[in-house]
Amino acid sequence: MRWRWSDDPELLRDCLAKHGVLGLPTESSYALGVDPRDAEAVAAVFRAKGRAATEPLGVVVANADQAKALGVDTDAEDYRWASSLWPAALNVLLEVSKPLPAMSGAERLSVRIPEHSRLVELLVQLRTGLTATSANSSGAPPIVDPAELDAFLASSGVPYCVVDDGVLPGGLPSTMVLWRARSLRILREGRTEVAGLRKA
Repeated sequence: MRWRWSDDPELLRDCLAKHGVLGLPTESSYALGVDPRDAEAVAAVFRAKGRAATEPLGVVVANADQAKALGVDTDAEDYRWASSLWPAALNVLLEVSKPLPAMSGAERLSVRIPEHSRLVELLVQLRTGLTATSANSSGAPPIVDPAELDAFLASSGVPYCVVDDGVLPGGLPSTMVLWRARSLRILREGRTEVAGLRKA
């Protein structure tokens, strides 16, 4: 199913309630979005990608309230540092009060407020943060065309809905970092420049 920006968000909420997967536009390519607390939906993402269930999924949130709902301490120093840089294509690994299915046993949750204003607005309407792992078969290039994503998800056999934002620009993924005790560790270099982060 294809969803466009003029459509009713209730259609997407209904898909999520059925443990379905949303195809979400991000800064570069499409991503697979499910409620990170929904074990059944998280398992569907792994099946669709053909990806090992031991690899954690990052999440996108619209604001501090959505991060807090996932167990993030929004008063912690690393969250406050990250929030001073968001919105950005920047994932920061943060501690949570209890593990989520999307973390797949990892100690921290990868979180960002994306630099895609329509996606942020949609997250507000959906009233929840969502996973944002790249939409592709594991090892294949990320999908940028909604028609290709539609076919990919249709073949996966899971309930789904593609948020159609047209063909996306592609390019680098988000940068991923760990910031702790005023020390910055770069885990993946991406769209947000590392030099600027070190300066920040």
